[in-house]
Amino acid sequence: MSGAVDLSVLKERAEAKQRAAQAPASPAGDGSGAGGAIPAVFDVTEASFEADVLVRSTQVLVLVDLWATWCEPCKQLSPTLEALAEGANGAWVLAKVDIDENPRIAQAFGVQSVPTVIAIADGQPVAAFQGVQSAAQINGWVEEILAKVGGSLTGAPGGSEGPAPVDPRVEAAEALLADGDIDGALAQYREINAAEPGNTEAALAVRNLEFLVRAQGYAPGDSEGDGVDARLVRADGMVLAQQQTDAFDLLIETVKQTAGDERDRVRTRLLELLQLFDPADPDVVAARRKLARALY
Repeated sequence: MSGAVDLSVLKERAEAKQRAAQAPASPAGDGSGAGGAIPAVFDVTEASFEADVLVRSTQVLVLVDLWATWCEPCKQLSPTLEALAEGANGAWVLAKVDIDENPRIAQAFGVQSVPTVIAIADGQPVAAFQGVQSAAQINGWVEEILAKVGGSLTGAPGGSEGPAPVDPRVEAAEALLADGDIDGALAQYREINAAEPGNTEAALAVRNLEFLVRAQGYAPGDSEGDGVDARLVRADGMVLAQQQTDAFDLLIETVKQTAGDERDRVRTRLLELLQLFDPADPDVVAARRKLARALY
């Protein structure tokens, strides 16, 4: 899937690890291999995220700076991060992501406000913080991360061979997803989510996968007609086709036209679809306001 409801990051982690393990070392100075000259600060897009962040993080710790042009705190934090990255002598690098230009990246990590900084090591998010931090605070934070994961990165000073320790349950889910076994991956993520209710990554994966299974499981003709069931099917199809605004409007209009249990079903489905997107997404904010007016 592509767009706001995006499972690609989960698949790319497993695939990126496999490619990085199989690829030969690049010549020094080409910027792509363990021996290459990795820039200290670089911009990342949705298209380049896998290669520039996930694969690169198998060589060196990558801090992802999620920012926006309208964000005043970002204007304070970003220069500090850039200066620290330039002075880190390759111990870590900084990937900058404009969330307005690349909303899928922010959604994939469940980011609700900026600035947010996420540390990625060996293809996995290992730590994060939000808001403005001082240079000293950031340095201390990075040092703690490097002390835990630095030795597993092939490009890190003093690095050793072998992958970083990761949760085997997550690896199993990622492998199933990479193989196209959505039902198996969903079951695995549900187990993780049940055992760790605070695991936001697992919760997000469960929501996305449950939606995908439902939206792809309808029979031909399920969306025909103007009843509530048909409208729910059409709304799922619209979201799957990246027409979420139309889906939200269809369900809000249905809320206005129904009552009792039917209205509750429609409202519940709309709330489920809204949870698939960034809460700060303008379409989501507008839909919640329209729903409130429709209900009250």
